Amino acid sequence: MRVTVVIPTYNEAENLPKLVSALFSLSIPELSLLVVDDNSPDGTGELADRLAAEYHGRITVLRRAGKLGLRTAYLEGFRIAMGQGAQAVGQMDADFSHDPARLVEMIAALGHADIALGSRYVAGGSVDERWPVWRKWLSAFGNFYARTILGFGLRDVTTGYRLWKTDVLQSMPLERIRSNGYIFLVEMAYMAWCLEYQFAQVPIYFADRRWGKSKMSLRIQAEAAFRVWQVLWNYRDLRRLGAAARK
Repeated sequence: MRVTVVIPTYNEAENLPKLVSALFSLSIPELSLLVVDDNSPDGTGELADRLAAEYHGRITVLRRAGKLGLRTAYLEGFRIAMGQGAQAVGQMDADFSHDPARLVEMIAALGHADIALGSRYVAGGSVDERWPVWRKWLSAFGNFYARTILGFGLRDVTTGYRLWKTDVLQSMPLERIRSNGYIFLVEMAYMAWCLEYQFAQVPIYFADRRWGKSKMSLRIQAEAAFRVWQVLWNYRDLRRLGAAARK
């Protein structure tokens, strides 16, 4: 299976070379990476270009003019990956919060599912043991809040570690997605749920980033809390039609 993992970056120069090495050490013969860099001032884009030259043909770099957001980073990345012939397209963070080794199990899960999610909140999954209690509570509550409002049964709706079959992405009305922060992840998962695609929930350990600075902010969290209600309203037609609404 030809797999392309889309990796958005902003100031990830410390992490990117290590992540690339870890991913290409896996037993995934047809693995490619697509780095989407938003003009990182720490030189991540230039570093990505050098890595692309080193791993000739296995890394594509999309360098953008500025911080244009998670939604456009992934949607542009999906378009490029599908145009290059990927049979499955992945999403993951560049900061090692997602264990690269779990990608092997996620690929295997596509043998019986349309989408594989790396989940912190199924049996066998967990979050960084160094997190304080308040942070563990906030993460768990954020998932509970979104799950309850939207009424769907995935345990980890905010996970950024995902693998999609290409034909699933092609059948989804991705042009309808409007969220720009991490609620983008909830919105996209909900859209696929409404369209009645099958999810595999693969347990993962979510580690705190090893190097660099977190992008999470109070503004992003506030947007997510508000936008969940908009997502519920905006996709009521897909929820009603189910699989019949696929392109």
